[in-house]
Amino acid sequence: MTLLEVRRLGRTRYAEAHALQQTLLEQRIAGAVGDLLLLTEHEPVVTVGRGTPAEEQRVLAATGLEVVEVERGGEATYHGPGQLVAYPIVELPPERRDLHRYLRDLEEVVLGVLAEFELTGARRPGLTGVWLGEKKVCSIGVAVRRWVTWHGLALNLHTDLAPFRRFHPCGLAPDVMTRLADHAELAPTNLLGEVLLVKHFCRVFGHELPPPAPLASPPVSPTDGPPGAGPGFRPLPLF
Repeated sequence: MTLLEVRRLGRTRYAEAHALQQTLLEQRIAGAVGDLLLLTEHEPVVTVGRGTPAEEQRVLAATGLEVVEVERGGEATYHGPGQLVAYPIVELPPERRDLHRYLRDLEEVVLGVLAEFELTGARRPGLTGVWLGEKKVCSIGVAVRRWVTWHGLALNLHTDLAPFRRFHPCGLAPDVMTRLADHAELAPTNLLGEVLLVKHFCRVFGHELPPPAPLASPPVSPTDGPPGAGPGFRPLPLF
């Protein structure tokens, strides 16, 4: 089993989380850090992947939303409060160096999370992501450098879906998106979703969490800021 460091970032601006990903990606490639999983929710933003048509970019420019072009595959999607975003910074071992398998494995993680709520998620042939019935609940877009992954998945927990209706998320109909809160009883925070996502990420990818820190560990200093203050703070204990 490979150890997985989980960093819960709380709410972040997209540029902050993206810069942190880039730093950790280079560190992981160099072997300076081990495998990591970043968990966050973003301030409202639309990210535009490499597959986004020029016409859709013109549509996005008229929405009034912040739009950021990124390196991942796929088309445009929305990120905002109430959405759980997971960025694995993981070196794929030789036997898993297949991008199609990696995408299917990320889908399997989300299917496991949905099953915890007695919901049956589904894949769609030729598409990436996870559906509940006719609606899409999770978007996935990844990038890989030297077989180290970055970018990742966005699972709608109790997200405001209205911004999705201003464009074509992932190239699909504007009303295609749904959220978990419309299908299951769900607390108005991302904590349970984070715990379950980590559980199923470890199951699918063969990771385990480091042992808990000793009780005598020094307290967080005031300069570390409160939980949710964004990148740059110490990882919070997950359990």
